[in-house]
Amino acid sequence: MSKPKPCPICKKPRSEEFAPFCSARCRDRDLAQWFNDGYAVPGRPAAPEEIAKED
Repeated sequence: MSKPKPCPICKKPRSEEFAPFCSARCRDRDLAQWFNDGYAVPGRPAAPEEIAKED
């Protein structure tokens, strides 16, 4: 039997309520990383003219 994976933020045991995190605090820290560009999804860089079309 494999060992359960720990919380990806603090490495404590996961909580069923906040899976895959251990607490609301770690869940919110992860969300803040996404909002502050701490994480990125790989892809090709956008051309400047494509960015201008979105505004």
